Amino acid sequence: MKKYVAECIGTATLVVLGCGTAMLVGCDAASGSGYLLTALAFGLTIVAMAYSIGNISGCHINPAVSLGVLLTGGMEIKEFICYVISQCVGALAGAGILALIFGTGGVEDKTGGFGSNGLAGVNGSPIAGLIVEIVLTFIFVIAILGVTSKKANHGSFGGLVIGLTLVVVHILGIGLTGTSVNPARSFGPALVAAFTGNTAPIAALWVFIVGPLVGAALAACVYKALED
Repeated sequence: MKKYVAECIGTATLVVLGCGTAMLVGCDAASGSGYLLTALAFGLTIVAMAYSIGNISGCHINPAVSLGVLLTGGMEIKEFICYVISQCVGALAGAGILALIFGTGGVEDKTGGFGSNGLAGVNGSPIAGLIVEIVLTFIFVIAILGVTSKKANHGSFGGLVIGLTLVVVHILGIGLTGTSVNPARSFGPALVAAFTGNTAPIAALWVFIVGPLVGAALAACVYKALED
């Protein structure tokens, strides 16, 4: 049970700090600093969580990462399901916290949807969005599998490498899809946005569930083939 609580807390923290930063600074093309601040917020949160709850749950805080671990033999299906449920609950809690802060404080949400993902950057194309999410998640998950492999000896730098990889994929992906690579991170803000009347994120949510899961599955298969 402690592992699942840790995953819930970690995912909530990722949404609060990552999506919250995007809401505060904005991520439009005219504001490059907003891109970088949001990318750093997501990446640095992963670093912080990796060196805290990583000792308890492995710090997946992402169903795509958990799928990659499952497919490479690192966890059982029952544990995987419990991880995903915990991550989605945490993401929803994180988005709810943001709604409470921004709502009661009268703070403008510069993303218009609690930092949720969308397809505006690819001109509404779900195919382009899927490609972006598959490719970026593949890169992210294969980096995680490599740096955490028991066959390698990367010392204590794993969390830093994973966090920096997330920064890099966000730098490219923010302008295209807002960068999900994490179905839970997309689910929470999209659902809360729908409750407030913005249904666009929930309508495109399937892209940010299917894309990351496909990318993670591909990464697991490729990594297993390369490592064996």
